[in-house]
Amino acid sequence: MEGAVLPIPFGHGAPRRRSIPVSSFLNVPQKALRFSWTPKKLGDPSSRWSSFPHPPSNGECHGVLLASNDVSVSTETTEWAMQDFYTLRKEVETTSERVKELRESANLKHLEENLADLEEAVADSGLWDDRVKAQQTLQALTDVKEKIKLLNEFQRQVEDAETIVKLTEEMDSIDGGLFQEAAGIIKELRKSLDRFELSQLLSGPYDKEGAIVNISAGAGGTDAQDWADMLLRMYVRWAEKQRYKAKVVEKSMGEEAGIKSASIEIEGRYAYGYLSGEKGTHRIVRQSPFNAKGLRQTSFSGVEVMPLLPDDSVNVEIPEEDLEISFSRAGGKGGQNVNKVETAVRITHIPTGVTVRCTEERSQLANKIKAMSRLKAKLLVIAEEQRASEIKQIKGDAVKAEWGQQIRNYVFHPYKLVKDVRTGHETSDIAAVMDGELDPFVKAYLKYKYATSMPTVAEQA
Repeated sequence: MEGAVLPIPFGHGAPRRRSIPVSSFLNVPQKALRFSWTPKKLGDPSSRWSSFPHPPSNGECHGVLLASNDVSVSTETTEWAMQDFYTLRKEVETTSERVKELRESANLKHLEENLADLEEAVADSGLWDDRVKAQQTLQALTDVKEKIKLLNEFQRQVEDAETIVKLTEEMDSIDGGLFQEAAGIIKELRKSLDRFELSQLLSGPYDKEGAIVNISAGAGGTDAQDWADMLLRMYVRWAEKQRYKAKVVEKSMGEEAGIKSASIEIEGRYAYGYLSGEKGTHRIVRQSPFNAKGLRQTSFSGVEVMPLLPDDSVNVEIPEEDLEISFSRAGGKGGQNVNKVETAVRITHIPTGVTVRCTEERSQLANKIKAMSRLKAKLLVIAEEQRASEIKQIKGDAVKAEWGQQIRNYVFHPYKLVKDVRTGHETSDIAAVMDGELDPFVKAYLKYKYATSMPTVAEQA
C-alpha cells in the first residue's frame, strides 16, 4: 500500500484535521494508528496533491488520506494489545469451563427426556379435565423449555467467543472489531450465567412469581419518610435493570418530604424469589438534610415482600370472623370517586395482626377483592416460613422498623458503606446500590439461605 492515495469526501464544515481508524486495511492494533487528512479543492494548481481528472462541479471539498505501510507501531502499544488478548483468552477458557459444568449439573439429557414426557401429556385430550393439574403441567413444560433454551444459548455464545480467539491466533494480529465483539459476548454471558445460577437456588413454591413490595417509614420522623422514598426508587431501578415491569400502585406522601408508605407491583419471573431476602428493616446513617445543624441522623424503614399471585390461584379459606374490614377515602390523583367515596379498603387478619391495604382500584369491591388476594398471599408466605400446616397456626409477622431489627445498614456519613448484617456482604459503592445494583446482595442472601437450610451433620445423624 506504499504511496496509495485514497480520496475521502467531507463537507465544507469539516475540521482541518481528523483522526481516521484504518485498522481495516492494516493488520496492526487500531489504537496504534493515527492518520490525518488535509482538505483541498480539486482543480486547484496550488494544492499540495495533484488534482483528479474530473473535479466535481459543485466545488465540494475532499480530503486525501495517504495510507502507507511505514506506520510506526510502538513496542509498548503492541504489548498492551497482546496483554488484553491474553486476558480475554483466559476469560473465554474460564467461561467455557463454567458453561460445561452448568450443563453437566443440569443433566441436559434428563431435561430433554422430561420435555418429551410433558409434551406427550399436553397432547392428551383429557388434559383439561383437571384445570389445576393442566396449568401445572403447562407451567412445567414452559420451565423445561426455557431451561434447555438457556443452556443451549450459553453453549452457542461461548463457542462464538472461542471461534474469534482461534481466528485471531491464526491471523497473528489483533482486529479491534473482533476483539470488542468477543469481549462483549463474554461480559453478557457471565451476567446470564450469574442469573441462571441464582435461579437454581430458588426452590420455594412461590419463588417464580412476581412480587409485591411494601415500604413503610419507621423511626426517624421526616428523615425516615425521605429514606422510605429513597428505597422506593432503589427497588424500581432494580426492577428496570432486570427488565421487569414495575408499577407503584399505592403511595402515601409524607407531611414535609418523602413518603409514609408505598407499594410496588413487580411483574417478572423469579421477582419474588430474588426480593424475598429484602424483607426486614433497613437502616440509614447520614447527615440529615432536614436538620439545620447538619447533624448525623439514624432512620429506619420497613420492607415487606410477598408473591404476586393470580386471584384464582390462592386456595385459602379465611373465616369472616377472623377479618376486620374498614373503608376510607382514597387520596391522590384519579377519577371522580377519589376523595369523595370510600373506595380504599383495609383488611386486618385478627389472629395474626397481619394487615393489607388497597387503594388503586376505582371501586370498593375491586379494592376488596385485591386486598383479600394480597392478604391470602401474605399469610401463605408466613405459613411457609414458619412451617405451619394451617393458617390458624401462624403467628404475627409484622416488620418492626426500629433499632435492633435491621437486616442491612446504609452508612452515608462519616464513611460510605452498605453492609448486610445476615450475610456479611458489604460494599463502599453506596451510589450504585441506591441506583438499583442489588444483585450482589441478592446472591449473597440466597447462598446464605441455601446454606442455612441444609441439614447439619448432627441432624443427619
